[in-house]
Formats: sequence, structure tokens, C-alpha cells
Amino acid sequence: MIGLHLIKQITNRIPLSSSKTISLSSIAFSKTYFSTCQLKMSTSHLNQPLTQFDPEMAELIRLEKQRQKRGLELIASENFTSRAVLETLGSCLTNKYSEGYPGLRYYGGNEIIDKVELLCQKRALEVFGLDPAKWGVNVQALSGCPANFAVYTALLGPHGRLMGLNLPEGGHLSHGFYTPNKKISATSMFFESLPYSLNTETGLIDYDKLHENAKLFRPQIIIAGTSCYSRNLDYKRFREICDDTGAILLSDMAHISGLVAAKVLPDPFEYSDIVTTTTHKSLRGPRAALIFFRKGLKEVDKNGKEVHYDFERKINEAVFPGLQGGPHNNAIGAIAVALKDCATPEFREYGRQVVENSRTLCDELVRRGYKVVTGGTDTHLFSVDLRSVGLNGSKAEKVLEEISIATNKNTCPGDKSALTPSGIRIGTPALTSRNLKKEDFLQVADFIDQGFKLAVEINQAPGGTLLKDFKEKLQRPEFQEKVKALKHKVEEFAVQFPMPGFDDY
Repeated sequence: MIGLHLIKQITNRIPLSSSKTISLSSIAFSKTYFSTCQLKMSTSHLNQPLTQFDPEMAELIRLEKQRQKRGLELIASENFTSRAVLETLGSCLTNKYSEGYPGLRYYGGNEIIDKVELLCQKRALEVFGLDPAKWGVNVQALSGCPANFAVYTALLGPHGRLMGLNLPEGGHLSHGFYTPNKKISATSMFFESLPYSLNTETGLIDYDKLHENAKLFRPQIIIAGTSCYSRNLDYKRFREICDDTGAILLSDMAHISGLVAAKVLPDPFEYSDIVTTTTHKSLRGPRAALIFFRKGLKEVDKNGKEVHYDFERKINEAVFPGLQGGPHNNAIGAIAVALKDCATPEFREYGRQVVENSRTLCDELVRRGYKVVTGGTDTHLFSVDLRSVGLNGSKAEKVLEEISIATNKNTCPGDKSALTPSGIRIGTPALTSRNLKKEDFLQVADFIDQGFKLAVEINQAPGGTLLKDFKEKLQRPEFQEKVKALKHKVEEFAVQFPMPGFDDY
């Protein structure tokens, strides 16, 4: 509109009698200027900040940021990533299509994107101390489930066999899960999966039973990985079982990869053939995944012939073009940024603090009379079994959420239903990223204890016993008054701690 206004001003000032003397160059200039202004007008909305272009969405983001700042995030799979990672996620890297791999793209204009992906691969190998002659990594998987599914697709074939920890006992959906009536996970739909289990008394993986069943089932892949298991995995024992049964060892370190990078937990690479991980949990990066695989010489057979690993081509082809199209280059760039952080002394201290905070919180809840599955923790998480206090995980989760403490309900050994689990899973990476220390987690334990006790009080109040009845009782004035008072204390405590990322919300 400004351009049109100026052009009108120019032409209006030219006397009508002199209109025949207007040069063609002047007219050409006016048309060019007018066209340029139109172009600027047509694209101006693409450069508007979110608060102007979509205030409704901007407000939702502001509210979520406030929720995160004012609450205590104890979900074990969540974290707060850095400003540098967020800047990379929101960068121009998101604009580029780059199907294929560095040097072998299906689109032009990828000379910079190739460098981004190669840098990410280089840093991934360096962070975990891997020799690039012996290990490779695919950085294109969109998240943990797609990464695992790509490995199965590459190495199993239709109806191939695998074993992973049973989901209700701390495993993950992507490791294969089904009920007597339904195949829940796509892994169990397209492949044949047999779960291994925990010892119900100790809560620890029953390696002897795993070995026994593996000799009968003969899986092609055995997965060493968990979603809710508070003890270190015995990778050496997994390797022995795989060697005895001819299976490939896939270690899924999605939850603990940041702690492995910080060198505070056992390293799965020594014994594994393939290692997968998400990048947004303890690694503190964007929502994405990595697939590491052995390459090079595997062995020399009895005839003196060299046998080489054949994982690289199969896995890369399974990711693309097998299961995905163009990779998310903004996420790959952001992984590289997060991996640079992993190489710093500050990150190693963060990893040490995560484990110390987890043990402090766990020990304090045990001291207050709560039962923890396995009796303690070696890692960033643990699960509280609430059956002894007459509560289940769904009801406890709801009350904690009401007082601004985010956790998630979780099954415990012996549970029959994932819909009414007995426990709560608690993890410390996110709050450690906000600089909470041991003494701060003693206060967090006190808040959790108060929340559990309030949940028990509500549960014992007159009324039904179902979750919907519990939620109705929770809304009674006498309980809402207690909820609001406790929520105020929690939020007053939480806002004292810094939040990584942007400050503009």
C-alpha cells in the first residue's frame, strides 16, 4: 500500500499538459517499483512473528512454557533442551528436502545439508568413543520406535523372531507387545516376539529364564533395553546368551544414552552388535533417534576367510527408502548441537548429578515408607509400587498433576492391567537440567509424599472406587482447598530454578 501511495503521489504531481512528455523509462520505473512493492506486500505475512500472525497459538505456547516453569517435571523420558538446540530446530534447515544420504541425494542443493549430516555422524561416534572404522551411525530415524522398526525391517524379514523385556514389567512397546486378544505393537504384528520377564520377588531381570527361553525360541535379535527398569543391564550376560543362541544383540539405550555419554553408566557398545537411542531423553537433544551398527571385519572363519558385518547397507536402506522419505534436517542439525554439549565437562557433571538426584529422591521415598521396585535405583529413574498404601498409579498421577508435579502411571511386577497400574514412574533428568541438587530433591520428595497422602485420603472418602469416581471426589471443595494450597507451594518452589531455552514466553 505504501508503494502504490507513492506512485500515485508522483503521477498526481505531473501536470496534465506535460503528460505527453513522460518518458518511457519513468513509466518503466513506476511499474517496476509498483511490482516490487506488491511482491513485498504479498510476502510480508511470512515474516511476521508468531505473536502477530497467530496469537492464539502463541498464547498456547506461552501457557505451556509457564506450566513447565511453574511445575516439577518428573517424567523419566522428558528433559529441557538447550536454547541452541531450539534455535537449530527453528532454523532454515527445516526447508530442505534431502532424500538419500550424503553424496547420494535425490535432490539438488544439498551441499550444505551433506555437511550437517556428516558433522552429526562424526560427533555421534566421538561422543561414545567409537572407532569410525568399526562403527557407523544412521542419524535420519525420526524417533525411537521408527529406529527400532528399521533395524527389524533390515535384519529380520517378515515374521522374524525377536525377544525384548515384557512391556508391563518395564519394557517398551517397540520391543514387541501383545495380549491374548490383540497385537498391540506393530512389532508384534509384523514380527514374532517373545517377551522375557522379571523375577516377581526381586523385580530384577531373570537372565537364567531368558537364556532358557532363547534356546527354545531361537530369536534372531535379543533386545537389551528398557523403559522402566531402575538397575543397570548386564550387557556381558546378554552377549553370552546371544552367542549361545546365534542371536544379534540390539541394545536400546534410549533412556540412558546421555548417562552413557557422561560415562556414569555401563557402556553397551562393548558387547552389542547394534545400539539404538532416542536423543531427547537424558541426551537432552531434539526428538529424534540414532542407530549405531558394527561394520568392518567380524571374524575369520575356520577356512581362513574374512567375514564382514553387513548391517550398514541393510539398515540405511531400511530407513530410506524402506520406511521414510526425506529426513528432518533441522532435527539432524539439532542432534549435532546436543552432541557437542555431551562432550563438555558440564554435561558430564549433569549426568553424575542426574544419578545422584535419582538415588536421593528414591532413598527418601523409601525412608518415608514407600516401596520401590527392585528396592532402589542405579539410574535416572525408579518406580514406586503404591499397592501397600491402598492406591494405584492412575489416581496418584492425577493428584500429582493437580499440584503441578508431572509423573506417569506405570505397571509394576505382577500387574494384570496397564490401564490400572500399581505404580508411578519417576525420573530426574529434567529437573537436573534446571539445576536442582540433592537437597532440593529432599523437598521434592516431601511434595510427592504430601500428594500421595492426599490421594489416599480422597480414595478413602465415601463414593465409588473407579477412576472416574476418584476424579469426581477430587473436585469436592474440601479436597480442592488442599490441592490449591499444595499446588501453590510446589509452584512457589519450582519458579526459583532456571529454565533452559527461550525467555520470551
